[in-house]
Amino acid sequence: MFTEFIGKRSNKVRNTVERGAVKKFAEAIGDLHPIFVDEEYGKKSRYQNNIAPPTFPRVFDYGVIEGLKLPAKGLIHGEQNYHYERPLIVGEEIQCYSEVKSYFEKTGSTGNMAFLSIKQYGEDLEGHLIFSSEQVIIIMEAVRKGMKQ
Repeated sequence: MFTEFIGKRSNKVRNTVERGAVKKFAEAIGDLHPIFVDEEYGKKSRYQNNIAPPTFPRVFDYGVIEGLKLPAKGLIHGEQNYHYERPLIVGEEIQCYSEVKSYFEKTGSTGNMAFLSIKQYGEDLEGHLIFSSEQVIIIMEAVRKGMKQ
């Protein structure tokens, strides 16, 4: 169903690691560590600034992979992992994009399921990788049938 998208990438989108967004995110996940929210603490840290929580990249815009249309409902978030080269610094601008890494189908106890792996990247404005994230989306048989109509 999605094999033709393997290797396709989105356009790069510029995002800002905004102080207010980092604070709201830290509050939402219940982790108000001072390295995320206290400006004085951040200035005294080895980064000389606050950093974003590790899962903060979830809020970024990664652009659109042309032609890839997933349903708004009925998908299962299978897993997600993050790899960092360095932390995200509050105030910096980064470029983000996504790429379809793999797609396969499998039969389970509830019918046919599809597994779509999408990798997301965040780079500084010079093109150096800051982080990558890979998520697996599970598409159940009922959702797949609705997509074919």
